[in-house]
Parts: sequence; C-alpha cells; structure tokens
Amino acid sequence: MDPGKLTRFIVSNALKLGATDVVAEIYVGRERRIKFANNEVVVSEERDERTAEIFVAIREKRASISIDDLSIQSIREAVKQAISLAKMSEPAETYAELPRGPFKYDKDLLRAGKVSGDPEKLIDHVEAAVNAALAEGAERAAGTLIYSSGKTWLRTSGRAYGVANEATIEISVRALASEDAAGHFVSIAADDRDFDPEGAGKRAGEIAKMALNPIEGEPGEYEALLGPMIFAHLAEHVGDASSAFYVDAGLSFLKDKLGQEVSSKIFSLVDDPTIPKTYGSAPFDDEGVPTRRNVIIDRGVLKTYLHNSTTAKKFGAETTANAGLIVPTPFNLIVEGGDKSFEKLLSSIDDGIYVTNDWYLRYQNYRTGDFSTIPRDGLFRIKRGSIESSIKGLRISDNMLRILSGIRELGRERYWISWWEVETPVYAPHAIIEKVNFTKSTI
Repeated sequence: MDPGKLTRFIVSNALKLGATDVVAEIYVGRERRIKFANNEVVVSEERDERTAEIFVAIREKRASISIDDLSIQSIREAVKQAISLAKMSEPAETYAELPRGPFKYDKDLLRAGKVSGDPEKLIDHVEAAVNAALAEGAERAAGTLIYSSGKTWLRTSGRAYGVANEATIEISVRALASEDAAGHFVSIAADDRDFDPEGAGKRAGEIAKMALNPIEGEPGEYEALLGPMIFAHLAEHVGDASSAFYVDAGLSFLKDKLGQEVSSKIFSLVDDPTIPKTYGSAPFDDEGVPTRRNVIIDRGVLKTYLHNSTTAKKFGAETTANAGLIVPTPFNLIVEGGDKSFEKLLSSIDDGIYVTNDWYLRYQNYRTGDFSTIPRDGLFRIKRGSIESSIKGLRISDNMLRILSGIRELGRERYWISWWEVETPVYAPHAIIEKVNFTKSTI
C-alpha cells in the first residue's frame, strides 16, 4: 500500500480502537555506507530502510511502537499492540491534545538537496579525504562515509499531513601520524555543494602531524582553546538541556534559569531547522507542527525552553515545534560566530591548552552541570601565543555553566559538526574559555 494511505489506515484504525490522539510516521529510504582503514576501503554496503513509527494516546496514557514490516497485517497488529500498551501504561501528569491542522509547510524544506549517491563518486570522496590527510603528514587514515536518501510521510489525528524528502552525506576522518598522534574532523551536508571531504581529511591530517611525540600534560586550570569538534559537543549538551522535558525532570543545568544570564554575553545559541538544504533541516516536528527558528540563548540570556504540546501545556507556554512526542529536542543548532581568525585566537593565549576533540562526556550531576570528558586526538600546550608541544593524559573535569560563562572569544570560521558523539548537527566555531580545569586521566 502507498505509504500515505498506510498512515491514514494507522490513524483511522487507532481512533476506532479508542485512541484520542495518533501519530503515524513512515520512512522509506536507502543508505550507502563505506568504511575505510589503512587508507583503503574495507567495507562498502547498501541497505534499504522501511520503518513505521506509531504513537497513540488515550488521554494521559501513551505508547509507541516501531516496526519495519509495512504489510497491512503487521501494521494492523502493531496498532492493536500500541493501544493495548497505552491502556496498561502509567498515566502522564499532563494531557494535551495534538495540535490541530491542517498546516502549510515550507516547500523548500519538503524538497531534498542534490546529493549524489553514485557508488563511484562516493569512493572518490573517500579517496579525496584519505589523500588530503596523507598530504598533510598522516601515515594512514580511517573512517566512515554515509550517504542516505529517503522520504517521510507523517499524519496525525490532528489533521496534520506532510511528505518530506531528504538526502544527506557525511564523512568522518581520523588520521594517524603515529600510534599516539591522531587528528579527527568531519564534513556533513545536505547538498553536494556544501560537502568537503578533502577539507575534512586535510584538517584531520594537520592535527595528526602536530600531535606527534606527545608528552604528559600537567593537570591544572588553564585558559583553553576549544576546536569546533569539542565545542559542538558542548553546544549540543546545552541544546539538550534546554528541552523542557529534562528541565521538568530535574536533569538540566538550565532549570529555573529562564530569562537569566547563563553564559558569556558573546555566546548565542539558535535552533534553526528552517534553513533549506542543511543537514538538520526539517519542515515539521513529530506532532506535524511547522518548524521554526528558536533562539535558545541570546547574548548570554536564556530565552526559551524547547517544547512539544504536552510540555508547553505544563509550563504554560506554546509549543516551539520541537516534538519529540515525549522529549522535545533541537534539530539544527547554530552557535553565532565571532570575528577572530584561528591564528588571532591562538596568539591571544599566553599560557593555555588547545583541545581539538573529546569523547565520553559524562555528568556527575545533571542538575548542577558538573561533568567530565576525555580529550581525544590532538591536545596541545600553548605558550606565548603559539603551540609549544603535543601533550596527552589529561581529562576535563568542570561545570557546564562555568564553561559557558567563561567564553572569552569565538572564531570567525564555523563548521557543521555531527558524528557519533554529536548526534544533533551543530554549526560551531573555535572558542576560547577563560578557565578550564584539567585533571589527570585514568585511561
């Protein structure tokens, strides 16, 4: 059956079985994935993707099911199961009817960008990235390229209905100049014009060569220059913490801070899925509401939490079109850039550390924002405005609000970042933080 008709079938059947609210979302697409190691392609695979997401509510009682069999029989059974699970579920504190449509969606956001999935061209992208890394001094490069294209059909019992096309491409390149000298960078895009695998390989190779012969770093409090990879990771956590669900659950360091200064005045963070042909663009959220640009932090001041219809009702606010049916989430985070080149940022630091990447960020306390994370790949000691040496063996142990308040400068150049540590696309610059606490790593 046509996916659009399948969504109608899901909604009508769930309503007949007693649901008060229904969302049906069907995705049909294709993914090509290329893995490379030691400068060569090692795996090239292709798969079709077909999924149906079914959400039902019987007022305060809710349930959702995901299946990958789109036959009528499987769909019918899934609807029955969702209804049964909803009846058995614990009721939520708040019930909000799904937003009422129909809605009009931006036609530019419904169309996909031009991204070639031709297998030979994808191999060319990998080779360009590897060759660029080697040209900068790396001995070998590894990573993954992913091309994806597909179409989403969304229909709700609130009379919302939309069909969106998408196409994306991304490459993650890790270059090694020796066993303990690595660099990592990415390129992500929703249009071939914005995809730069060679640039990703070049930057990874540059960092790897600089990272040769690391010495043990000394723990302490330093001024820090954070690269786009790690600063994107931190910005994503700020975006996640702005979700009203986490605020309400007491799992956000932004709780009770609406309208207050939460960062340096030079920091602004925007969620904007309305920019056509960007990796995180979207015409509608999971409730079928047309997406919009939301300023989360404006020159240091927290302006809004991100809402779906349920959290909006609980907070006495309006939906920000960020559903997540349970957890509102950002789509496409943008850090407003500064006016300094990387060279100017570096030269302004007399005594500090340059961190290019991180992983395994964990909280000791979500509510206060105390966290630690492990610097990954190139880590460098800065003395008198230049890089003095490559270092290793340090961990960052600090507080999110202290980091945000300590932002001194932001770089002019920004990069779209997404990889397995950064799930939400972030447009991030380099950033200087006045004081960052480095401790001795136990790994």
